[in-house]
Amino acid sequence: MRVIITGGSRGIGLEIAKRFANGGKIALVDVLEDALAGAKKTLEAMGAEVMTLPADVRDTARALEVVGSVVGAWEGVDVLVNNAGITRDKLLMRMEEEDWDAVLDVNLKGAVYFCHAVLGPMIARKSGVVINMGSVDGVTGSCCLDYGAAKSGMIGLTKSLALYGAPHGIRSCCVSPGPVLTRPEMANMKTRLGRAAEPEEIVKLILYLSSDDAAFVTGANYVIDGGRSIGGMA
Repeated sequence: MRVIITGGSRGIGLEIAKRFANGGKIALVDVLEDALAGAKKTLEAMGAEVMTLPADVRDTARALEVVGSVVGAWEGVDVLVNNAGITRDKLLMRMEEEDWDAVLDVNLKGAVYFCHAVLGPMIARKSGVVINMGSVDGVTGSCCLDYGAAKSGMIGLTKSLALYGAPHGIRSCCVSPGPVLTRPEMANMKTRLGRAAEPEEIVKLILYLSSDDAAFVTGANYVIDGGRSIGGMA
């Protein structure tokens, strides 16, 4: 399987890559070049063929270049995982325009740019899967308005892309996690099940949605949050 993962050098992005590693062809996209080099060694040791492509997802021309490099080397893209994301943890009245721009551009517009870049090759092959990483904050809302708005936008992007792609055999799904143990501070975030998710629990859902087992699945948002979005978590 030929997979592009943005924000793929560490955290949940790298965990996703590891699950595709056995015999897979994985293109990691990130601004962190040192982390990309380390991730490449890890994945190659697991049996993957790996390309590392330094890129800022906010650069639409670079998105086209990245996808072009992957298609040129591997003759197509099977799966795109739009995982790159940042936060600017400020309340509305303390936000500057640059905070809004950074969060919306990386979390939402970057995903749009990479969707645009892969659509041509996927349409040509009449197949492909796009996985957009949302968040429970995009479902429930958040005191970090920029992040909540961007992640809500990922759900709309997913549904719209599913409508556009369906006649061409292209599926699109959104995965919206609650707290995940990729960062220590998430361990103390409340869920109905009383814990944060192990990264593998999120990754297994992504692997399923990317596989032929989910061939009839498109356009939906999958909340995997231990019941956090049910409400009443004061």
